[in-house]
Amino acid sequence: MADAVVDTVTPVPVAVVGAGPAGLMLAHLLGRAGVETIVLDTRTRHEIETTHRAGILEADAARGLVETGVSDRILLDGHEHEGVELRFGGRPYRIDFKKLVGASVWLYPQTDVFIDLAEARERDGGTVHFGVSDTEVLDITTDAPRVRWTASDGTRHEARARYVVGADGSRSMCRDLVPEGRRVRYGKEYPYAWFGVMAEAPMSAPELVYAHSEHGFALISRRTETVQRMYFQCAPDEPVDAWPDDRIWETLQARVAGEDGFRLKEGPIIEKTVLRFRSFVQEPMRWGSMTLAGDAAHTVPPTGARGLNLALHDAKVLAGVLLRALGSEGAAALADYQPRALQRVWRAQNFSYWMTRLLHTAPGDTPFDLRRRLGELDNAVGTRAGRTFLAEQYTGWPAGAHD
Repeated sequence: MADAVVDTVTPVPVAVVGAGPAGLMLAHLLGRAGVETIVLDTRTRHEIETTHRAGILEADAARGLVETGVSDRILLDGHEHEGVELRFGGRPYRIDFKKLVGASVWLYPQTDVFIDLAEARERDGGTVHFGVSDTEVLDITTDAPRVRWTASDGTRHEARARYVVGADGSRSMCRDLVPEGRRVRYGKEYPYAWFGVMAEAPMSAPELVYAHSEHGFALISRRTETVQRMYFQCAPDEPVDAWPDDRIWETLQARVAGEDGFRLKEGPIIEKTVLRFRSFVQEPMRWGSMTLAGDAAHTVPPTGARGLNLALHDAKVLAGVLLRALGSEGAAALADYQPRALQRVWRAQNFSYWMTRLLHTAPGDTPFDLRRRLGELDNAVGTRAGRTFLAEQYTGWPAGAHD
């Protein structure tokens, strides 16, 4: 369809494929600097707004939403957490972020981050097209790439850009545009998944609870004061229909049980899903006039709560690089993007992998494996160095050193 007739042609400095947090934050930051963008997404805005996704934001990321003028709603509806609880061997251990590294995190769903960014783009007059189809990205090895798409009314449009950003998620079409012989894909599949539920129940704990038991992992979080989000380890092909409410609660209670008598507050379960995950990185993150950002370039298991933060960090770094590239430095400025982004990406991959392996029980684990893992957990919570490592990794790295 590259040579088909289009109804409109629009020149624009930057075209962004993907209207998730990475794409919208990038457009917002460029817009604040006076650079126009066009953002496209195959999903409708309603689809994205009604897809519930959890989120933990580093303090720097939370601050960025407020200080760049996206929204201050996180200060009203978000929840600042100064630590997390790890449970294993029947005992609770709190990791005090504030005491250890002077930092905190914010519980603020990715869905709400999207809503804030979408409303900010609408407020600021930004151009975002939701619900498009037949998206094509053309001529990325030239200095005049094009993006074509079909609008919901059937009309065909083209953006003629100087730079294109692929921020189109974990099923990215843009990353496939890097020739197979010139790209490297690093990845790891995991032999387990998360069974996620939302329950109408009171809050069971003031902060996140990560639980390890011989039966597997569980994570206790919250959505609102009256709706809680919880996960437990399951097989990747686990059938949702095999889990009635009673079985779910029995499993969760067993995995968080301890000598302190801790029990979850139960209620009707209103949502069930199986969440598969993997580790993935594609290099390079730039090809010609196209760069990749967010899940299009990398994904992490949710255990370490790094995915949303990496997407926002990519946008922050890329916005600065693109402003330089659109100015006197030209395309040479793009060379700075990948090394700056990947340093944090690989740190996050390491931490997410470590947390995932630390807290889950893998099929085929021997009694030695289980006992050794308890020793590793004891090191993580029982020494100041271990607690500090976990706290620093979980809350993010010093912005001045890694942004």
